[in-house]
Amino acid sequence: MTPKKRFVTATSRRHISPFVLKFLILLSILFCFVVFFGMFTQFRFKSAASLTDFGYDELRIESFRMKIAFVFLVRDNIPLDFLWHNFFKNADPEKFSIYIHSKPGFVFDASSTRSAFFYNRQLENSVEVGWGKPTMIQAEKLLFKAALDDPHNHIFVLLSDSCVPLYKFSYIYTYLMSSPRSFVDSFIDAKDTRYNPEMSPDIPKEKWRKGSQWITLARKHAEVVAYDNVVFPVFNNHCKRRPLLDLSKGNESLMRGFEDELARRTLTYSLWNQTTETMNTQAWHPVTFSYASASQKTIQDIKDIDHVYFKSENRTEWCGGHGAGASRGPCYLFARKFTRGAAMRLLTNGVVGPYDPDTLLLDRI
Repeated sequence: MTPKKRFVTATSRRHISPFVLKFLILLSILFCFVVFFGMFTQFRFKSAASLTDFGYDELRIESFRMKIAFVFLVRDNIPLDFLWHNFFKNADPEKFSIYIHSKPGFVFDASSTRSAFFYNRQLENSVEVGWGKPTMIQAEKLLFKAALDDPHNHIFVLLSDSCVPLYKFSYIYTYLMSSPRSFVDSFIDAKDTRYNPEMSPDIPKEKWRKGSQWITLARKHAEVVAYDNVVFPVFNNHCKRRPLLDLSKGNESLMRGFEDELARRTLTYSLWNQTTETMNTQAWHPVTFSYASASQKTIQDIKDIDHVYFKSENRTEWCGGHGAGASRGPCYLFARKFTRGAAMRLLTNGVVGPYDPDTLLLDRI
């Protein structure tokens, strides 16, 4: 290049307008951004596919779809369906599921229940249940098996036809989902004489416990109960109903290595009639709450219980918060046994949420 040409080139550069120069710089930056974005998008798609292959994407989605399975063990219908209807109506339908074990052939439809939440929720493989007999445990196992078919069911709550919720759904959901443990009532009763030595070694005497059958289980523990083929056969062969006394005190249970994963108390409150008349058929029978006894004060007194004392073991179970430094809270989320009048009083007092009395018997989902 001659000196003259070099001079002309240098002079041309000096005369490029600032606007054109800024435009060229901006264009270069934009080009780099487009190239980078294309590379990033390709990498993101590959990474997302990789995460899905390893299950991380499914786990992220699952965390937003955890449900409570409400499993009802009932004689035939659900007499308190109007209360439960309002409870479920005020809930997120993506956060719960319902299963019912009733007598064989009983169907939940418009002719047998006032709540569409219960329509066709009965098990097709139900069994004839005898009170205090192993068939009751069999029915519970069937309920847990059915609920386990839904992979989104994370918590499993066993309820009777006389149970009522003590709080709104949102409170119960938060309480249960924040707990790392299952709730299984379990205590030693030194006066109990129903242990049969023939149960050993599958059920050793030192593992014999008494407790309420109304349990709340995390999924892994529900699987253990549903698919157990060791403990239930032993109960089926050796556990018989005792006449007159202790008819309703609860099921004995075996803790096989899960002690650290269980809160040894029930979430369902019962008030026991502890009469001492040896031949009284109402001995240790749970008190039934009527309209008169289901006052706001009574319900609040139950809600205010923050610990359970087991005299036979000199043990206190504190309730509520979970983990170090957690504050105490209520022990019970449900209660039994309630009549229809008592349930109506809970409904009108807004225990399970607001309701419109004009649509009480006509509301459908």
